[in-house]
Amino acid sequence: MISTILVASDGSEASSVAERYGVGLAGRLEARVLGLSVIEERLARGLKDDGLGVMAPSQEAFAAYLKSRAEATCRRLSEKARAAGIESQCETAQGIADDLIVERGQHADLLVLGRDGQHKEFRTGLIGSTVNGVVRKTGKSVLVVPDGAQLSGPIMLSFDGSPGSRLAAALAVEFAKKLSEPVHVFVDSKDKGRAIARFDEIRSVVGALPVPVREISSTLGRPDVKVVDSAREVRAGLIVMGAFGRNRITDYFLGSNSAAVIRTSPIAVLVAR
Repeated sequence: MISTILVASDGSEASSVAERYGVGLAGRLEARVLGLSVIEERLARGLKDDGLGVMAPSQEAFAAYLKSRAEATCRRLSEKARAAGIESQCETAQGIADDLIVERGQHADLLVLGRDGQHKEFRTGLIGSTVNGVVRKTGKSVLVVPDGAQLSGPIMLSFDGSPGSRLAAALAVEFAKKLSEPVHVFVDSKDKGRAIARFDEIRSVVGALPVPVREISSTLGRPDVKVVDSAREVRAGLIVMGAFGRNRITDYFLGSNSAAVIRTSPIAVLVAR
């Protein structure tokens, strides 16, 4: 059961979308919000390095700016939670962002953060280092919110029969009950018999839901592309999938299905653990 949600924000407009999504989700799940805004160590200390004899600007002024920005981010998040009637507390901290988010996330059931953040306009095909670090280091479920994502619409569950996808199925059931949204189960298998077996398995988990459950299967193409395309087609508000698929070693590389879906999806992605 999700009773505490950690929402991490860098204060950017893209992160504001994640704040809104996280607060909205907390309201629907009847959870409390823990907010966190990190003053990046690399920024705070960057001006202390010797600049080839060139005088650096005032470190004190820059440090004060970063602190003020983090505090303003916390105020914004707290105001959103207060307006929604949600219990919340927010803190600022200085250090390495992904490490601090993972550490504070130990006290939460779910981590929520924006995919694009402060440097969205410079992002290429890769997700940011903070998101990448958090998803790979934490033992908690992580919800990654792209700019423009909306908390409305069906839930797309990607199920491959792995232990990770079973955890994802359990979360999808909890979300479907609280959000009153239908569930679309996506199964990718080049073997028709295996696909049938997976649908049989997932029916035992989601069959008693009070909302509609629909089944989607595919045999051709890349699984990550098909998951995102299927979610677009049903106008999903959330994609839920396991952190690790059937071949765990691929998840150490950016080519894994979960990492690829996070990279490309215009829809929020919940990676279950």
